[in-house]
Amino acid sequence: MSNSDLRSDIWVQALLRTAQSHGASGFVVRRGDETAGAVLVKVASLDGTARLLIPARDGAGERVYLDLTGKTAGPDEPSIDAYLSKRAAQDQDVWIVEIEDKLGRSFLTERVD
Repeated sequence: MSNSDLRSDIWVQALLRTAQSHGASGFVVRRGDETAGAVLVKVASLDGTARLLIPARDGAGERVYLDLTGKTAGPDEPSIDAYLSKRAAQDQDVWIVEIEDKLGRSFLTERVD
């Protein structure tokens, strides 16, 4: 079973546990569909900047995360939060997870492009 086959709620729990085991904090800001909701990840560096990572599929069908920082929103937290609020209003199934880490680590096992 690959990460892309996991239920969203289990995948989120694993991400949060991984972040916490490495000394970071992780929170579910918004719960989406438990089985198949997309998980958007905000990585806050605790200095007013953040990264926005969203799921996508590569040419082989594997899940990757795209870093939209500076393209769609960010790198300031308020613009990322505004994007996430808009996205949540458009998609009731979406999850929003925030990772707070001074080093800016996402703890994703998927490739980040």
